[in-house]
Amino acid sequence: MTDQLNETTEASARRRASFHSLEVSEVRRLTNDAIEVTFGVPAPLTDEYDYIPGQYVALRTRLEDPGQGGEEREVRRSYSICAVPRRFEDGSSEIRVAIKRDLGGIFSTWANESLAPGDRLDVMSPAGAFISKHRMTDLNDPSSIDTDAEHTFVAVAAGSGITPILSIAKTVLAADDKVRFDLIYANKAAMDVMFVEELADLKDKYPARFALHHVLSREQRISPLLSGRVDSEKLTTLLSTVIHAEDVDEWFLCGPYELVQLVRDTLAERGVEPEKIRYELFTTGTPTRLEGNIGRPVVEDESGANFEIEFRLDGLSGTVKSPVSANETILNAALRVRPDVPFACAGGVCGTCRAKLVSGSVEMAENYALEADEVERGYVLTCQSRPTTDAVSVDFDA
Repeated sequence: MTDQLNETTEASARRRASFHSLEVSEVRRLTNDAIEVTFGVPAPLTDEYDYIPGQYVALRTRLEDPGQGGEEREVRRSYSICAVPRRFEDGSSEIRVAIKRDLGGIFSTWANESLAPGDRLDVMSPAGAFISKHRMTDLNDPSSIDTDAEHTFVAVAAGSGITPILSIAKTVLAADDKVRFDLIYANKAAMDVMFVEELADLKDKYPARFALHHVLSREQRISPLLSGRVDSEKLTTLLSTVIHAEDVDEWFLCGPYELVQLVRDTLAERGVEPEKIRYELFTTGTPTRLEGNIGRPVVEDESGANFEIEFRLDGLSGTVKSPVSANETILNAALRVRPDVPFACAGGVCGTCRAKLVSGSVEMAENYALEADEVERGYVLTCQSRPTTDAVSVDFDA
């Protein structure tokens, strides 16, 4: 039965993503630089927007790019869902995401300054594998999570990394009264803490089972341990005194690369099994920019020095030639002939562009989204994969 549940949940987490136009029903200010945006999901689309706590959606629109002389271009950004799944009596549902303003961020700045109820955006159906391995039998029934024994969960988040953590914490705490959840949440200052009221409510609702440890890097707190930047020394102390790392069943890490990698390395040194650690990054620190939804301009080399790329998407096969000299990714090449090829971040973080390598070989530059067993089974991130053989075939439907 457990294997069946695992297969069902993995299939839901990795289902093919598609965009639909959804209306913004509410915009709520969280901090000076962050908002919560709620999208109404009509009843006919509810099944497509069912999700597992921890997953994300990509938002798509067209905006003027100041860096390109004000030229309008397509912009896609991925944001984690911050609420527990629910359906209303009329069969409709909703998707809630938090958008924090990034310095120089075109989309996040526009959303924080201009997005309003009644606006419509293209919203991708939920995707992502940053979910608990304690499987759910029904995506909208938290009581069906496999928590038949006492479980301890720990999360380490920074800034907007709280978004998927909040959804996961609410779900697992409601699932069983034997579950305990510890959260280390790092921010610059108290005014930067997102979802402060929701976190306080969780603390009040589960005083004996939910422990919240705020760490502020630019404000002095009563405890020196909770003041200043989370570095190796502070993290080691936290794991030795506040958190009993040896007793944790599952870890959730979400934030910038430096913090997530620090925690992963520290846990590895303490002998924590990699299978117990789930992580998600904001960015890798080296974002790859795709020009709109058509890929960067590349011209086939008529001299014949091209890679032959074949791909399958939505049951249809496509082919494209990629010049060896262009050093382009499979995703970029495929977008030139199929603009509907799925992607969101294009930085190896989200996993939306995942496909199975059917034939040939590739070199994958980065991978922050695929599990080790997925790579062993032949899956690749097409936004990071470049052909190393004359012909390559991938399957987005697999």
